[in-house]
Amino acid sequence: MAALDQFLHDQLESFEPEIREMADYCIDTSGKRIRPALVFFSGWSDAETPAPGLVQVAAVVELVHLATLVHDDIMDEADVRRGRPTAARKYGAAAAVLLGDALFAHALHLASLFPTTEVCRAVSESTRKVCAGEIVQTLRRRTVGITRADYDRVIDLKTAELFRVSCALGARLGGHPQGFVDAAARFGRHLGIAYQIYDDLADFFGREQRIGKTLGTDLASGKLTLPLLFLRDRLPPEERATLEAELEGRAAPRLEQRLAEMGDHGVFLAVTGEIEAQLVRAEVALAEHPDLAPAGHLAALPLVLRAQVAALG
Repeated sequence: MAALDQFLHDQLESFEPEIREMADYCIDTSGKRIRPALVFFSGWSDAETPAPGLVQVAAVVELVHLATLVHDDIMDEADVRRGRPTAARKYGAAAAVLLGDALFAHALHLASLFPTTEVCRAVSESTRKVCAGEIVQTLRRRTVGITRADYDRVIDLKTAELFRVSCALGARLGGHPQGFVDAAARFGRHLGIAYQIYDDLADFFGREQRIGKTLGTDLASGKLTLPLLFLRDRLPPEERATLEAELEGRAAPRLEQRLAEMGDHGVFLAVTGEIEAQLVRAEVALAEHPDLAPAGHLAALPLVLRAQVAALG
């Protein structure tokens, strides 16, 4: 992680002087850096230094992720990210859109510097899928005819895909056998699905100071996430119609009431059950490789997410 921080800092010189300070604002050290951690753990070896390319590919996936956050905050009209003003709030939405594009572009530039096209191809395909997921979610805002399958498809694209490619590329660059590369990719996908469901749950049950970003944006922006899907399906018809009016923007969102209803209808436990099911599937993906060092490190990550879920309760 120290090498990654230095590598990202060094990248600032590649940005034009006029936007260097803006890029620096996004490339900080306060984030959780989950995707780079997946790269490093998947490519883990007992050598004193990381395998060649691991730091660079970790920077690639982190820059892609940072770009998506910049764009997410614009669409959500969020004020806070990582405990400070979002790039959109600091620089304005128009400039922030282009800043996110610049981060995407530099990530693909770094991917293109590898001696083979495999990394660039994998990252560019994953980036397209992430963007596709965000586009579909954006087009479905303020609509209430969304199914569970629709929700699953979006989070598979917008979140799980980058988790998956982080694990796959880490294992590949770490020199591990193809069987483990495939297993690590499955692990990353299921962990990513679990993490996004957790993130959607935290939007209702988190504490802004602890989570470090604006909460309650999903209901306000008409984004029908899993907690709201479960609540919608459990409400009596009259109250369900009122919730749908809030999601469609025809009525003001009543967050406190919806939180109380989620408690009354067991939504929190139902959603945490979905998270746990994905974490178990992630752990099963590693079960065939118990003797590989990366498997042991990756196996600790579901425990971390379980602790985060428990902290919401």
